[in-house]
Amino acid sequence: MSTLSIETVARDTFGFDALRPGQQEAIESVLGGRDTLVVMSTGSGKSAIYEIAGFIKPGVTVVISPLIALQRDRIEAIEERVPGEAAGVNSNVAEGAKREAIEEFTEGALEYLFLAPEQLANADVLDQVRAAAPSLIVIDEAHCISEWGHDFRPDYLRLGAFVDEMGHPTVLALTATASPPVRAEIVEKLHLDDPLVVVRGFDRPNIWLGVERFHEEAPKRRALIETTQAADKPGLVYAATRRSAEELAEAVGAAAYHAGMGAKKRDQIQNDFMDDKTDVIVATTAFGMGIDKPNIRFVHHFDISESVDSYYQELGRAGRDGKPARALLFYRPEDVGIRRFFAGGALGVDVIEAVAETVFEQSKPVDPAVIRDELELSETKLATAVTRLEEAGALEALPTGELAPGCDRDELEDAVQRAAEAEQQRHAFDRSRVEMMRAYAEHDACRREFILSYFGEEFEGPCGNCDNCDAGRGASTTADVPFPVGACVAHSSWGEGAVQRYEGDQMTVLFDSVGYKTLSVELVLGGDLLTLCS
Repeated sequence: MSTLSIETVARDTFGFDALRPGQQEAIESVLGGRDTLVVMSTGSGKSAIYEIAGFIKPGVTVVISPLIALQRDRIEAIEERVPGEAAGVNSNVAEGAKREAIEEFTEGALEYLFLAPEQLANADVLDQVRAAAPSLIVIDEAHCISEWGHDFRPDYLRLGAFVDEMGHPTVLALTATASPPVRAEIVEKLHLDDPLVVVRGFDRPNIWLGVERFHEEAPKRRALIETTQAADKPGLVYAATRRSAEELAEAVGAAAYHAGMGAKKRDQIQNDFMDDKTDVIVATTAFGMGIDKPNIRFVHHFDISESVDSYYQELGRAGRDGKPARALLFYRPEDVGIRRFFAGGALGVDVIEAVAETVFEQSKPVDPAVIRDELELSETKLATAVTRLEEAGALEALPTGELAPGCDRDELEDAVQRAAEAEQQRHAFDRSRVEMMRAYAEHDACRREFILSYFGEEFEGPCGNCDNCDAGRGASTTADVPFPVGACVAHSSWGEGAVQRYEGDQMTVLFDSVGYKTLSVELVLGGDLLTLCS
């Protein structure tokens, strides 16, 4: 398909005056049959990529999307431009409508079928999608497959098997969360084959970035309340716990939002906010994915986020109309301990072994819910154990979501041990991401440079739109560096890693085994602490 054809379809069919940076490159990749991972900030036009590519590419398109609201919005948008070409299958759709949509899709009368990941556990749905022989599988919000990605969803874990079961047609993965570990895990878990990775549009120059530091909780609380009440509206406040969200909402005169509320109440609060009937919401991170309200003027954080990935996604809900917005973190050094607590401890080898043994004791593939109930595990712990055991080759997740042995019984003990070791490494990695969030909060130079370098984008401060740049501290101060950013380096204990960034006399390296480590540039320059990968 020629460039002109892409542009013609974009303009005449979907109403786009021009394609944005990265869109055309991704569409051409998909039309060429290459797996593609697209990392773009929210509002930068990721959905247009699969809409245009799917319309042009022969065959039908499956779109896996985690939220019913997201599905509904995209279906309505497509139907306005190409009526009768899109439908969804999820828990809110009547059985008759589901059957009709899948039949039309199987017959080729429907171009786009939107599925919630849970639907892939339905054998009938799986068989009918297979019969349709889709030429393109789209994984929206692909970071949900990554335990390092914001909003991890266990239902996404079966998607790699689903891709294989469909004969591995072209796969397009889309996400707004882009740190290197998240990208690597998306590629691995979706079984992407030599994908083109397109990263664009991470700088949000209209959002002012700032941190206010405190030693005591009470002054921090007063400052957040006063700043929020005085700020231009509408806006969001994020808190780490449900209790904090409720207490702050009452103090500010705002609406609280968290997962402990009933679905109807949450929907009403969200709808009121979207319709400008409520101008401030104080929420836990249960609020956010799929929220596309262009005029949010501020995002305040009462507590630090679990990672820079999460923080940037949360603050990125501000200023989507391109007008000035503010992102302000209210920070105490003691807050890091709260996030370390939430990160929890590594899953014990006893739990991992119990999950594996339960699967091996069955005479046929077993539904994860059976294991969860039998062992009295939470969804999160079960998903973690299954992921580690899959990685170690002990278990196999089938396209239906059921679990089966992945090795012989005499290999199980070694596989469980590998899974337990991998869990310890992952826990160390999680703690390192909390430390990177602390480093951002205590950063004394350009904050935009810090964030963009974390995501692998080159940017040299000052940005002119953060608190440190306002104070004249935005310029980079690093002089001689031992290795270029992005270089592969090796450490005697931590193995291989990639140089992420430099700040003054320190450098940050992302190691495969232990996560982010901050090292002295002087020590690295003066000895054999790091060497280039062979």
